[in-house]
This record gives sequence, structure tokens and C-alpha cells, in this order.
Amino acid sequence: MQESVQENIFSSTNLLRIISQNKIILLAISCIAFVFSIALCFYIPPKYKSTVILFPTSSGSISQALITESQQKKEILNFGEEEDVEQLMQVLQSSEIRNRIIEKYQLFEHYRINPDSKYANTQLYKKYESNVKVSRTEYMSIKIEVLDESPDTAALIANDIAALVDSLFAKIQKERALKAFIIVEKEFISQKNKIKSIEDSLFVLSKLGVIDVKSQTEMYSEQHAIAIASGNERAKLEIEKKLDILATYGSSHTILKEQMFEEVKQLAIIEAKYREAKIDLEQDLPNTYIVSPAEVADKKHSPIYWLTISITVLSTLLFSIIILILFEKHIKKKVRLISNQT
Repeated sequence: MQESVQENIFSSTNLLRIISQNKIILLAISCIAFVFSIALCFYIPPKYKSTVILFPTSSGSISQALITESQQKKEILNFGEEEDVEQLMQVLQSSEIRNRIIEKYQLFEHYRINPDSKYANTQLYKKYESNVKVSRTEYMSIKIEVLDESPDTAALIANDIAALVDSLFAKIQKERALKAFIIVEKEFISQKNKIKSIEDSLFVLSKLGVIDVKSQTEMYSEQHAIAIASGNERAKLEIEKKLDILATYGSSHTILKEQMFEEVKQLAIIEAKYREAKIDLEQDLPNTYIVSPAEVADKKHSPIYWLTISITVLSTLLFSIIILILFEKHIKKKVRLISNQT
């Protein structure tokens, strides 16, 4: 019996009856809500939206794309892939970019937040996050949306965020490229010094007359045989001295020549890496493609007056009807209790 009464209370017939019986009250409440919502619209400051659309560039090495013979020759011209998009979004949402924007545009003052108040930073960060949205589009691009009471400020902040992400990316890459360059440069200098040391040793051996062990040995052996055949003792002794020098230092000379060949090959490899590291360090290419920079909006984004008024009036009216239904249910329950007692 109670369930049937409850169903009757919330039925459409009962609802229409209550509205009909209390139409003047509901009309008055609707009028009050209408006036209140209009006042609310004038109280809420309008906000303007500016949007930047950008793509990340490919994260491949600039030096490899430009000077290395590989399949990655055109990689530098490509848009970034999914991993690059995720990395770019992380940088866009970083505290460093947020803090630079806060400092440049004095957002404490702009958002009317007292910096000395309790939880001032928390209030500011929440306000910033509600006004600055970074999202990924279905086309693998990134959209930066900025809301602000000033259309000029909204456009400036959106464009500055896009510029800052590029400079921050460049800073991170520059730090990494510098460390890599220092390592390769140290190895390059060490390799050159190693070759210089071998050259110095070969120079000392050349002063002793050791230049090309194989050809010199053949030539001196032939001259030694001629000197013996002709009975030229003096020439024979001179040639024997030279042969003794070749015998003493010849193996060292051969080892040094072979070592020089290998070290020069290694130097060529290190030098190529040195050039690549230097290009990566000195490169100044953008890390993003901005396909749609932010423009100053000529029409406010919010509030939408008709929507605000409609939602306020309808929600107030609905809440009033629910209160009336519950109030009537309460009255009927009391009446039943009184009747049962009597």
C-alpha cells in the first residue's frame, strides 16, 4: 500500500496536479530565478578563448638526418610520431613553463589572488589549470587553449606557451648535446695526440735512416753484395752499419707504421662522430610546427547568457517541484498517522 502511494506521488499525473495547484508559487520562483540569473550573468566576467595548434617535429638526430648516409635522410622534415606527441605534452604541462607564464604576466595580480594569503599558490595553480588546457587531437597534433578576461592576454599567453615549449626543448637538447660533444671532443683530441706520438717516433727513426724497412733492406743487401764483389771494404762497412740499424729498429718501425694505419682509421671514425656532435650542439632548428597561431578573439567564449539563464531557471523550477512533492508527501504521512490514532 505504501509503495503504491509512493508511486502515485511521483507519477506524471500527480506531478501535473502539483504544478497546477502551485503554478503561482512556481511562476514566482521562476521569475526570481530569472532575475537572479540575469544579475549573475552581469556579475560573471566574460572570458575569451585563443587557441594554438602545433605538431612536434621528429626527434631524430639532426646530424644523422643531414650528413649521415642512411635511410633517415628525410627524417628531419617529418612530423613527430606518437611518442614525440606525448613528450611534447609533458613539456607543455611542466611547472617550468607554468612558472614562466605566471611570472611574465603577473598572474597573482591578474587573477586577483593575494600572494600572501594561505594556499595562494594552490589557488593560483588551480586557476591557471582551469584557464589553460593542453589536449591531443585526433590528427596527432596538440591544441593549447587559453581562457582569459582579456582577449589580447589570452592570445599572448597561448602564443608564449608555444614559444616557450620550443625554447625549453632546445635547452634540454642543448644540455644533452653539450655533454655528448665534450665526451667526443675529448676522445678526438686523445686520438690525435696518440697519432702525433706515433708520428714523432717515426720521425726519430727517420733521422736514424729507417724510412721503409723492406725496400731499404733490399737495396742495402744488393749494395752490400756489390761492395763485397768489388772489394770495397769501406763501403761494405758503411752498408753493414745501415743494415744493423735496420735490424735493430726495423721491427719497431713496422709496428709503428701498422699502428699508425689503424689509428688513422679510428681517427676518421671519431672525427665523423665529432662533426655530428658539433652539428647537434650548434643546431637551432625548431622543435615544433605551429600550424595555427593564436589570434585575438572578437567574441566572448563564456558565459553564454541564454544558456546560463535557462539552466538556472529550469534547475530552480525542478528543485522547487521536488520540494513541493516531498512536502506534500510529508503532510499526507502526518494526516495518515493522525487518522490511525483516532
